[in-house]
Amino acid sequence: MNKTRQSLDLWLLLCILGLLTIGIIMVQSAGSVLGFHNYGDSYYFVKRQALFAGLGLVAMFVTANLDYRFWLKYAKVGLVVCFILLIMVLIPGIGNVRGGARSWLGISSFGIQPSEFMKLGMILFLAKWLSQENYNITSFTKGLLPPLGLIGTAFALVMMQPDLGTGSVMFGASLMIVFTSGARMKHLGMLGLVGIVGFAGLILAAPYRLKRITAFLDPWSDPLGAGYQIIQSLYAIGPGGLGGLGLGMSRQKYSYVPEPQTDFIFSILAEELGFIGGMIVLLLFLILVWRGMRVAMTISDSFGSLLAVGIVGMVAIQVIVNIGVVIGMMPVTGITLPLISYGGSSLTLMLTALGILLNISRYAR
Repeated sequence: MNKTRQSLDLWLLLCILGLLTIGIIMVQSAGSVLGFHNYGDSYYFVKRQALFAGLGLVAMFVTANLDYRFWLKYAKVGLVVCFILLIMVLIPGIGNVRGGARSWLGISSFGIQPSEFMKLGMILFLAKWLSQENYNITSFTKGLLPPLGLIGTAFALVMMQPDLGTGSVMFGASLMIVFTSGARMKHLGMLGLVGIVGFAGLILAAPYRLKRITAFLDPWSDPLGAGYQIIQSLYAIGPGGLGGLGLGMSRQKYSYVPEPQTDFIFSILAEELGFIGGMIVLLLFLILVWRGMRVAMTISDSFGSLLAVGIVGMVAIQVIVNIGVVIGMMPVTGITLPLISYGGSSLTLMLTALGILLNISRYAR
């Protein structure tokens, strides 16, 4: 194990700060109309985003300078706390309902999403658990099923809110850790078939999810209902062209694209900054993922490697799903774009996790 602390990965840090800066600018541009309409303040969302970004940067600075092996001691406690929060949020009178999901704990506009904490808590615990020298992940019953059972329990609690988007990201990032730790492909393949059946069951169990699937296949079949979000998003992206309409010049943010500062902020970015602006954002994410995976491959201990894989997987899956939805390649799931979209818990937790990744980079070869 390389215990000599080096300077952190500068490319990784610059990508994080670059995306965060673009995010603050776009939250102001995309959310100004809605902020004025709902709260009488065009700067309503960006002021809060700046506050959350400040808190997140402080958290990132702390975790980037705190030896990542510190989390070995507290991973189990952290996971237990996350499970308690997930149960609490489901209790009427304690959990708050926003956007049709009981996903929040807090007062008024300030609150936390326990499901966001669970994403990082699960990654930390799985990295610790599966990095133990005597753990045999190749055994189906004793090695693979226990972590999958834990992941499935957390996913079920998140789905009870319901929050398919966050649950899918947590599940996907967790599976990346399980796969990287050496699980057999045939075992994962068999469980994958079961998972597809279960996923189909989740869709069929909730009529609104089925509507989202049909809207994804043909959004113009219900242009004022289930297909509305996708259609309006595409109406934003199309006129953007190569260079965009100009920063602040979006037409779709005038109550056409729902919640333009959150899930569909990329469509407003593409409308205002065009193909070039969108590609710059995607390039920054690609560099971030590349540098993160480089850290995972060059760190010499299993815990650091699995932890880096989980954090990078969390970012990559969330980006793929969000942009896939925005451009009409995936059904609407309700998930933010990391570091770009407006959000309190999601932004702060993402910066905290990326701080841990930066610290791991200090010890990589």
